Amino acid sequence: MDEELKRLLDIISEISPKSFINRNNELIVVPKDNIYFRLEDIKTDMDLKCKVIAWLSRPSCKGVSKYWQKRVRDIFNRFLGTNFNKDEMMEIYTYLGNDVNRTLCVRFIESNYDISLLQRKRITA
Repeated sequence: MDEELKRLLDIISEISPKSFINRNNELIVVPKDNIYFRLEDIKTDMDLKCKVIAWLSRPSCKGVSKYWQKRVRDIFNRFLGTNFNKDEMMEIYTYLGNDVNRTLCVRFIESNYDISLLQRKRITA
């Protein structure tokens, strides 16, 4: 997990140079827009990926300027090895943002980020 966290931190620091980890063990991704998540309960690579999906999906498609949406989306896509656009990120945020459905999030990751899992969820909801 340490390797993946270091890789994420490298990506974030390149795209958001003012990012930092505060004394509460929160990774502040974009200080100006208060985009962050806690690091303390991350034990595995899966936990880290779930955190990225849960807490970076929203600012990658809404709630911040288009400039930062694109940059946060770039962090998200580079770290996960994906290429989601804004509309797909909205779908991800709808079903996985704020850690609303960890079980579905794990299935999404294990499926190699198959967006159709979320689209099927929308159809059956």
